[in-house]
Amino acid sequence: MIGGLTFLKDWIIRSEVSDAIGRLILRDPKTNNEEEIIFSDEKVIVPSISLMQKDKNTNLVYLSYSSPKTPGRTYLYNLKTKDRKLVKEQEIPSGHNSDDYIVERLECPSHDGRMVPLTITRHKKTKIDGSANLLLYGYGSYGNSMSPGFSSTRFSLIDRDIIWVTTHIRGGMERGMKWWKEGKLLNKKNTFEDYISVGKYLIEKKYTSRGKIIGMGGSAGGLLMGAVTNQYPELFLGIIMAVPFVDSLSTNLDHSLPLTVGEFDEFGNAKENKEHFEYIYSYAPYNNIKKMDYPNILITTSLSDNRVLFDEPAKFTAKLRDYKTDNNLLLLKTEMNAGHGGKSGRDGAIEEIAIDYAFILKITKKS
Repeated sequence: MIGGLTFLKDWIIRSEVSDAIGRLILRDPKTNNEEEIIFSDEKVIVPSISLMQKDKNTNLVYLSYSSPKTPGRTYLYNLKTKDRKLVKEQEIPSGHNSDDYIVERLECPSHDGRMVPLTITRHKKTKIDGSANLLLYGYGSYGNSMSPGFSSTRFSLIDRDIIWVTTHIRGGMERGMKWWKEGKLLNKKNTFEDYISVGKYLIEKKYTSRGKIIGMGGSAGGLLMGAVTNQYPELFLGIIMAVPFVDSLSTNLDHSLPLTVGEFDEFGNAKENKEHFEYIYSYAPYNNIKKMDYPNILITTSLSDNRVLFDEPAKFTAKLRDYKTDNNLLLLKTEMNAGHGGKSGRDGAIEEIAIDYAFILKITKKS
Protein backbone atom coordinates (compact mmCIF):
# COMPACT_ATOMS: atom_id res chain seq x y z
CA MET A 1 0.00 0.00 0.00
CA ILE A 2 1.43 3.36 -1.06
CA GLY A 3 0.91 6.08 1.55
CA GLY A 4 2.02 9.71 1.46
CA LEU A 5 4.44 11.40 -0.93
CA THR A 6 6.85 14.16 0.07
CA PHE A 7 8.16 16.36 -2.76
CA LEU A 8 11.44 18.25 -2.48
CA LYS A 9 13.35 20.11 -5.19
CA ASP A 10 15.72 17.19 -5.84
CA TRP A 11 13.86 14.26 -4.26
CA ILE A 12 10.55 12.44 -3.96
CA ILE A 13 10.04 10.38 -0.79
CA ARG A 14 7.30 7.76 -0.76
CA SER A 15 5.98 5.89 2.24
CA GLU A 16 4.54 2.42 1.74
CA VAL A 17 3.57 -0.72 3.64
CA SER A 18 4.55 -4.13 2.33
CA ASP A 19 3.85 -7.35 4.27
CA ALA A 20 2.88 -5.31 7.33
CA ILE A 21 6.24 -3.47 7.42
CA GLY A 22 6.55 0.24 6.65
CA ARG A 23 9.23 1.54 4.28
CA LEU A 24 10.43 4.91 3.01
CA ILE A 25 11.52 4.98 -0.64
CA LEU A 26 13.76 7.77 -1.98
CA ARG A 27 13.43 8.63 -5.67
CA ASP A 28 15.68 10.90 -7.74
CA PRO A 29 13.29 12.44 -10.32
CA LYS A 30 16.19 13.31 -12.64
CA THR A 31 17.33 9.67 -13.02
CA ASN A 32 14.22 7.86 -11.70
CA ASN A 33 16.53 5.77 -9.51
CA GLU A 34 14.94 4.52 -6.29
CA GLU A 35 16.30 3.10 -3.06
CA GLU A 36 14.92 2.35 0.37
CA ILE A 37 16.03 4.71 3.11
CA ILE A 38 17.66 2.52 5.76
CA PHE A 39 18.23 4.39 9.01
CA SER A 40 17.76 1.60 11.54
CA ASP A 41 19.26 -1.86 12.03
CA GLU A 42 15.85 -3.24 13.03
CA LYS A 43 13.75 -5.07 10.45
CA VAL A 44 10.25 -4.54 11.89
CA ILE A 45 9.69 -0.79 12.28
CA VAL A 46 7.12 1.95 11.75
CA PRO A 47 8.97 4.75 9.90
CA SER A 48 7.79 8.29 9.16
CA ILE A 49 9.12 11.51 7.65
CA SER A 50 8.57 15.21 8.28
CA LEU A 51 10.13 18.32 6.78
CA MET A 52 12.28 20.54 8.94
CA GLN A 53 11.24 23.65 6.98
CA LYS A 54 8.81 24.74 4.29
CA ASP A 55 11.65 25.45 1.85
CA LYS A 56 11.72 22.45 -0.51
CA ASN A 57 15.28 23.20 -1.62
CA THR A 58 16.96 21.02 0.99
CA ASN A 59 18.54 17.63 1.54
CA LEU A 60 17.72 17.59 5.27
CA VAL A 61 14.62 15.88 6.65
CA TYR A 62 13.47 14.45 9.96
CA LEU A 63 13.07 10.67 9.91
CA SER A 64 11.41 8.92 12.83
CA TYR A 65 10.69 5.33 13.73
CA SER A 66 9.54 3.08 16.51
CA SER A 67 9.43 -0.68 16.77
CA PRO A 68 7.82 -3.21 19.11
CA LYS A 69 10.90 -3.01 21.36
CA THR A 70 12.20 0.53 20.66
CA PRO A 71 10.50 3.80 21.69
CA GLY A 72 10.19 6.59 19.12
CA ARG A 73 13.46 7.99 17.76
CA THR A 74 13.89 10.99 15.45
CA TYR A 75 16.95 11.65 13.30
CA LEU A 76 18.07 14.61 11.25
CA TYR A 77 18.92 12.87 8.01
CA ASN A 78 20.84 14.08 4.94
CA LEU A 79 19.30 12.50 1.85
CA LYS A 80 22.44 13.14 -0.22
CA THR A 81 25.22 12.04 2.16
CA LYS A 82 23.08 9.61 4.25
CA ASP A 83 24.50 11.14 7.43
CA ARG A 84 22.12 10.99 10.39
CA LYS A 85 22.00 12.58 13.81
CA LEU A 86 19.74 11.49 16.68
CA VAL A 87 17.81 14.58 17.79
CA LYS A 88 14.94 13.18 19.87
CA GLU A 89 14.12 9.98 21.73
CA GLN A 90 10.99 8.98 23.64
CA GLU A 91 11.80 8.51 27.30
CA ILE A 92 10.14 5.77 29.34
CA PRO A 93 10.04 7.10 32.94
CA SER A 94 10.06 3.62 34.49
CA GLY A 95 13.14 2.68 32.47
CA HIS A 96 13.52 0.57 29.35
CA ASN A 97 16.36 -1.31 27.67
CA SER A 98 15.55 -2.33 24.08
CA ASP A 99 18.38 -4.87 24.13
CA ASP A 100 16.44 -7.00 26.65
CA TYR A 101 13.86 -7.90 24.00
CA ILE A 102 13.64 -9.86 20.77
CA VAL A 103 11.31 -8.96 17.88
CA GLU A 104 10.60 -11.51 15.19
CA ARG A 105 8.54 -11.41 12.01
CA LEU A 106 7.26 -14.83 10.96
CA GLU A 107 4.70 -16.08 8.46
CA CYS A 108 2.42 -19.06 8.80
CA PRO A 109 0.15 -20.76 6.27
CA SER A 110 -3.59 -20.35 6.76
CA HIS A 111 -6.22 -22.97 5.88
CA ASP A 112 -6.09 -22.02 2.18
CA GLY A 113 -2.33 -21.56 1.88
CA ARG A 114 -2.25 -17.78 2.29
CA MET A 115 0.80 -16.74 4.32
CA VAL A 116 -0.21 -14.70 7.38
CA PRO A 117 2.39 -12.32 8.88
CA LEU A 118 2.79 -12.16 12.65
CA THR A 119 4.94 -9.93 14.84
CA ILE A 120 6.41 -11.52 17.97
CA THR A 121 7.83 -9.53 20.90
CA ARG A 122 9.41 -11.43 23.78
CA HIS A 123 11.98 -11.09 26.53
CA LYS A 124 15.33 -12.55 25.57
CA LYS A 125 15.21 -14.79 28.67
CA THR A 126 11.82 -16.31 27.83
CA LYS A 127 12.25 -19.95 26.89
CA ILE A 128 10.88 -21.23 23.58
CA ASP A 129 10.00 -24.70 24.84
CA GLY A 130 6.20 -24.51 25.00
CA SER A 131 6.16 -23.39 28.65
CA ALA A 132 5.39 -19.69 28.08
CA ASN A 133 2.00 -18.05 28.06
CA LEU A 134 1.30 -16.05 24.92
CA LEU A 135 -1.02 -13.10 24.26
CA LEU A 136 -2.40 -13.29 20.72
CA TYR A 137 -3.81 -9.94 19.62
CA GLY A 138 -6.01 -9.68 16.55
CA TYR A 139 -8.48 -7.40 14.75
CA GLY A 140 -8.92 -8.07 11.02
CA SER A 141 -11.77 -5.81 9.84
CA TYR A 142 -12.51 -2.61 7.90
CA GLY A 143 -9.10 -2.66 6.21
CA ASN A 144 -7.46 -1.53 9.46
CA SER A 145 -3.84 -2.68 9.57
CA MET A 146 -2.18 -3.53 12.87
CA SER A 147 0.94 -1.40 13.14
CA PRO A 148 4.00 -3.02 14.76
CA GLY A 149 4.76 0.11 16.78
CA PHE A 150 5.95 0.65 20.33
CA SER A 151 3.72 0.33 23.39
CA SER A 152 5.28 0.71 26.82
CA THR A 153 2.36 -0.99 28.58
CA ARG A 154 3.01 -4.39 27.00
CA PHE A 155 6.31 -4.86 28.78
CA SER A 156 4.71 -5.49 32.17
CA LEU A 157 3.46 -8.73 30.60
CA ILE A 158 6.51 -9.45 28.44
CA ASP A 159 8.80 -9.06 31.48
CA ARG A 160 6.77 -11.83 33.13
CA ASP A 161 7.52 -14.28 30.31
CA ILE A 162 4.26 -13.65 28.46
CA ILE A 163 5.04 -13.46 24.74
CA TRP A 164 3.12 -10.76 22.84
CA VAL A 165 2.10 -11.66 19.28
CA THR A 166 0.24 -9.31 16.94
CA THR A 167 -1.49 -11.10 14.06
CA HIS A 168 -1.77 -9.39 10.66
CA ILE A 169 -4.78 -11.43 9.57
CA ARG A 170 -7.06 -10.88 6.58
CA GLY A 171 -9.61 -8.12 6.95
CA GLY A 172 -6.81 -5.59 7.42
CA MET A 173 -4.73 -4.13 4.60
CA GLU A 174 -1.25 -5.25 5.63
CA ARG A 175 -0.93 -6.94 2.24
CA GLY A 176 -2.97 -4.48 0.22
CA MET A 177 -6.61 -4.12 -0.74
CA LYS A 178 -6.85 -7.83 -1.62
CA TRP A 179 -6.00 -8.70 2.01
CA TRP A 180 -9.08 -6.72 3.09
CA LYS A 181 -11.39 -8.16 0.43
CA GLU A 182 -10.40 -11.71 1.38
CA GLY A 183 -11.52 -11.01 4.97
CA LYS A 184 -14.95 -9.43 4.56
CA LEU A 185 -18.49 -10.19 3.37
CA LEU A 186 -18.69 -13.87 2.29
CA ASN A 187 -14.94 -14.22 2.98
CA LYS A 188 -15.23 -13.13 6.63
CA LYS A 189 -14.40 -16.57 8.01
CA ASN A 190 -10.88 -16.22 6.55
CA THR A 191 -10.25 -13.71 9.36
CA PHE A 192 -11.07 -16.34 11.98
CA GLU A 193 -9.23 -19.15 10.17
CA ASP A 194 -6.10 -16.99 9.86
CA TYR A 195 -6.12 -16.29 13.59
CA ILE A 196 -6.64 -19.95 14.51
CA SER A 197 -3.88 -20.99 12.08
CA VAL A 198 -1.49 -18.54 13.77
CA GLY A 199 -2.36 -19.96 17.21
CA LYS A 200 -1.73 -23.55 16.10
CA TYR A 201 1.50 -22.53 14.34
CA LEU A 202 2.84 -20.87 17.51
CA ILE A 203 2.07 -24.03 19.48
CA GLU A 204 3.83 -26.15 16.84
CA LYS A 205 6.91 -23.88 16.99
CA LYS A 206 7.02 -24.16 20.82
CA TYR A 207 6.32 -20.49 21.54
CA THR A 208 3.47 -21.71 23.73
CA SER A 209 1.22 -24.73 24.29
CA ARG A 210 -2.42 -25.63 23.93
CA GLY A 211 -4.39 -24.00 26.74
CA LYS A 212 -1.75 -21.32 27.39
CA ILE A 213 -2.87 -18.66 24.85
CA ILE A 214 -4.69 -15.49 25.91
CA GLY A 215 -6.75 -14.13 23.02
CA MET A 216 -7.34 -10.38 22.94
CA GLY A 217 -9.38 -8.13 20.65
CA GLY A 218 -11.79 -5.22 20.78
CA SER A 219 -14.88 -4.15 18.83
CA ALA A 220 -14.65 -6.10 15.52
CA GLY A 221 -11.69 -7.81 17.22
CA GLY A 222 -14.24 -8.88 19.84
CA LEU A 223 -16.25 -10.51 17.04
CA LEU A 224 -13.04 -12.38 16.17
CA MET A 225 -12.59 -13.45 19.81
CA GLY A 226 -16.17 -14.70 20.08
CA ALA A 227 -15.98 -16.65 16.83
CA VAL A 228 -12.65 -18.40 17.55
CA THR A 229 -13.63 -19.20 21.15
CA ASN A 230 -16.76 -20.97 19.94
CA GLN A 231 -14.67 -22.93 17.42
CA TYR A 232 -11.50 -23.80 19.35
CA PRO A 233 -11.96 -23.13 23.10
CA GLU A 234 -9.26 -25.67 23.97
CA LEU A 235 -6.54 -23.46 22.46
CA PHE A 236 -7.06 -20.74 25.06
CA LEU A 237 -6.40 -20.17 28.73
CA GLY A 238 -8.29 -16.90 28.57
CA ILE A 239 -10.05 -14.42 26.27
CA ILE A 240 -10.35 -10.64 26.62
CA MET A 241 -13.14 -9.04 24.61
CA ALA A 242 -13.35 -5.23 24.71
CA VAL A 243 -16.63 -3.63 23.54
CA PRO A 244 -17.15 -6.80 21.46
CA PHE A 245 -19.37 -7.01 18.37
CA VAL A 246 -20.77 -10.39 19.42
CA ASP A 247 -24.48 -10.20 18.49
CA SER A 248 -23.58 -9.38 14.90
CA LEU A 249 -26.63 -10.96 13.24
CA SER A 250 -29.23 -9.07 15.32
CA THR A 251 -27.36 -5.82 14.76
CA ASN A 252 -27.11 -6.43 11.01
CA LEU A 253 -30.88 -7.05 10.85
CA ASP A 254 -31.69 -3.76 12.64
CA HIS A 255 -31.34 -1.01 10.03
CA SER A 256 -32.33 1.70 12.52
CA LEU A 257 -28.98 1.43 14.30
CA PRO A 258 -26.43 4.15 13.41
CA LEU A 259 -23.74 1.93 11.84
CA THR A 260 -25.63 -1.03 10.35
CA VAL A 261 -26.44 0.33 6.87
CA GLY A 262 -22.96 1.82 6.44
CA GLU A 263 -21.41 -1.57 7.12
CA PHE A 264 -23.28 -3.58 4.47
CA ASP A 265 -20.11 -3.61 2.35
CA GLU A 266 -18.11 -5.07 5.25
CA PHE A 267 -20.49 -7.70 6.64
CA GLY A 268 -23.38 -7.94 4.18
CA ASN A 269 -27.15 -7.30 4.42
CA ALA A 270 -28.79 -10.21 6.22
CA LYS A 271 -32.25 -8.65 6.06
CA GLU A 272 -32.45 -8.58 2.27
CA ASN A 273 -30.02 -11.32 1.22
CA LYS A 274 -30.60 -14.91 2.32
CA GLU A 275 -27.02 -15.96 1.56
CA HIS A 276 -25.70 -13.12 3.77
CA PHE A 277 -28.13 -14.11 6.55
CA GLU A 278 -27.03 -17.73 6.54
CA TYR A 279 -23.34 -16.84 6.37
CA ILE A 280 -23.46 -14.34 9.27
CA TYR A 281 -25.62 -16.76 11.28
CA SER A 282 -22.97 -19.48 10.82
CA TYR A 283 -20.27 -17.44 12.63
CA ALA A 284 -22.06 -14.80 14.77
CA PRO A 285 -20.68 -15.40 18.30
CA TYR A 286 -24.02 -15.10 20.14
CA ASN A 287 -25.79 -17.55 17.82
CA ASN A 288 -23.02 -20.14 18.01
CA ILE A 289 -22.54 -20.54 21.77
CA LYS A 290 -22.50 -24.27 22.57
CA LYS A 291 -22.84 -26.43 25.67
CA MET A 292 -19.13 -27.03 26.30
CA ASP A 293 -16.17 -25.88 28.36
CA TYR A 294 -14.99 -22.34 27.65
CA PRO A 295 -11.75 -20.62 28.73
CA ASN A 296 -11.61 -17.82 31.30
CA ILE A 297 -13.30 -14.78 29.74
CA LEU A 298 -13.27 -11.05 30.54
CA ILE A 299 -15.80 -8.93 28.64
CA THR A 300 -15.84 -5.13 28.91
CA THR A 301 -18.48 -2.75 27.59
CA SER A 302 -19.68 0.83 28.03
CA LEU A 303 -23.20 2.08 28.71
CA SER A 304 -22.88 4.99 26.25
CA ASP A 305 -21.26 3.02 23.42
CA ASN A 306 -23.19 3.89 20.23
CA ARG A 307 -21.09 1.66 17.96
CA VAL A 308 -21.49 -1.64 19.77
CA LEU A 309 -24.50 -1.26 22.06
CA PHE A 310 -24.01 -2.59 25.58
CA ASP A 311 -26.82 -5.14 25.09
CA GLU A 312 -24.59 -7.21 22.77
CA PRO A 313 -21.96 -8.20 25.36
CA ALA A 314 -24.68 -8.38 28.05
CA LYS A 315 -26.74 -10.87 25.99
CA PHE A 316 -23.60 -12.81 25.08
CA THR A 317 -22.54 -13.08 28.73
CA ALA A 318 -25.99 -14.18 29.89
CA LYS A 319 -26.24 -16.92 27.25
CA LEU A 320 -22.67 -18.03 27.92
CA ARG A 321 -23.42 -18.36 31.65
CA ASP A 322 -26.38 -20.53 30.78
CA TYR A 323 -24.54 -22.79 28.33
CA LYS A 324 -20.95 -23.19 29.49
CA THR A 325 -20.08 -26.39 31.33
CA ASP A 326 -16.93 -25.25 33.16
CA ASN A 327 -16.09 -23.33 36.34
CA ASN A 328 -13.73 -20.85 34.68
CA LEU A 329 -14.05 -17.10 35.17
CA LEU A 330 -16.68 -15.25 33.13
CA LEU A 331 -16.60 -11.56 33.98
CA LEU A 332 -18.65 -8.71 32.48
CA LYS A 333 -17.48 -5.19 33.33
CA THR A 334 -19.69 -2.26 32.28
CA GLU A 335 -18.40 1.31 32.38
CA MET A 336 -21.30 3.61 33.26
CA ASN A 337 -19.65 6.79 31.92
CA ALA A 338 -17.79 5.81 28.76
CA GLY A 339 -18.21 5.25 25.03
CA HIS A 340 -16.74 2.90 22.44
CA GLY A 341 -13.21 4.16 23.07
CA GLY A 342 -13.39 3.63 26.81
CA LYS A 343 -13.13 6.09 29.66
CA SER A 344 -11.96 9.66 29.14
CA GLY A 345 -9.39 11.49 31.22
CA ARG A 346 -5.64 11.13 31.47
CA ASP A 347 -5.75 8.01 33.62
CA GLY A 348 -8.81 6.33 32.09
CA ALA A 349 -6.93 4.24 29.53
CA ILE A 350 -4.35 3.19 32.11
CA GLU A 351 -7.08 1.99 34.49
CA GLU A 352 -8.70 -0.09 31.74
CA ILE A 353 -5.39 -1.68 30.74
CA ALA A 354 -4.72 -2.44 34.41
CA ILE A 355 -7.98 -4.41 34.66
CA ASP A 356 -7.15 -6.42 31.54
CA TYR A 357 -3.66 -7.16 32.81
CA ALA A 358 -4.88 -8.04 36.31
CA PHE A 359 -7.15 -10.63 34.67
CA ILE A 360 -4.19 -12.00 32.70
CA LEU A 361 -1.94 -12.18 35.77
CA LYS A 362 -4.67 -13.94 37.75
CA ILE A 363 -5.33 -16.69 35.19
CA THR A 364 -1.60 -17.20 34.45
CA LYS A 365 -0.86 -17.26 38.19
CA LYS A 366 1.83 -14.58 37.83
CA SER A 367 2.42 -11.55 40.02
